Amino acid sequence: MARRGPPRAAGPKLGAHMSVAGGLPLAVDRAVAHRCDAFQIFAKNANQWRGRVLPPDEIREFRAKVAAAGIGPVVSHASYLINLATTSAALRRQSLDAMGDELDRAEALGLLGVVLHPGCYTAGSEAEGLQLIADALLELLRARRRGRTMVLLEQTAGQGTALGATFEQLASIVAKMNDHPRVGVCLDTCHLVAAGYDIASPEGYASTFAQFARLVGFDRLNVFHLNDSKKPLGSRVDRHEHIGKGFVGLDAFRRIVNDRRFRGLPMLLETPKVEGRSPTKIEVDPFDEKNLNTLRGLVNRSSP
Repeated sequence: MARRGPPRAAGPKLGAHMSVAGGLPLAVDRAVAHRCDAFQIFAKNANQWRGRVLPPDEIREFRAKVAAAGIGPVVSHASYLINLATTSAALRRQSLDAMGDELDRAEALGLLGVVLHPGCYTAGSEAEGLQLIADALLELLRARRRGRTMVLLEQTAGQGTALGATFEQLASIVAKMNDHPRVGVCLDTCHLVAAGYDIASPEGYASTFAQFARLVGFDRLNVFHLNDSKKPLGSRVDRHEHIGKGFVGLDAFRRIVNDRRFRGLPMLLETPKVEGRSPTKIEVDPFDEKNLNTLRGLVNRSSP
């Protein structure tokens, strides 16, 4: 499980979403093979309400491999089915149970947190949806007072009635949770552009993060998803593209990986992977390798 290559200079912790096919410990092996500093997983099938029970020996092996590899932090991404903004009693109950399970799995695995799409207000209003999200998360965290795992609200592209696309909405959820210490934020570069935040230009980049600092605060920022965007600024369409091949562009990624405010933060790819490869072998994905190498090449190692 030795890391390949020389130790990294202080800077961003670059990594990617890694498959758990064949068992959770294999995700760590894949992260090592890709020379990741940090990584993300699904702790259960993201398109199902229920997941398999994690055997204690698999949990122990996963944690031991992460520690031996010196990789971290590690986060999980919550199921796409969860909608804590729904007004449907049945769906809300399912969503609460599923998110509780996500938090419990992450806690057992020693993860930093669970990345969550806040939800969609399919009925009611935006304000009601934000309150429902905050109430649900407070309920879940109060039931897990001794836990350490965080809820990481992912900024969204703003499709349809999806909440979390604006910094104001993210700040509202945090405020409604009484500034709970276990709620943080995950910023996605594709989603930022899709939602109308112009991080591609120098002026837009400065303005975007000035707004974030004022409304949310960098102390709440725990993770970046580094994805280029197939769709242009303000499209409100979430379509990830390879680094430097879309409307985010290399200059924006160069700014992010060298921004002193973001030093030490995990910056994780969710870009397309090569299709048709074995789901259980430990193989380097050529797309992940290329995208990670592109990002590594943007980091200014000589910066103070």
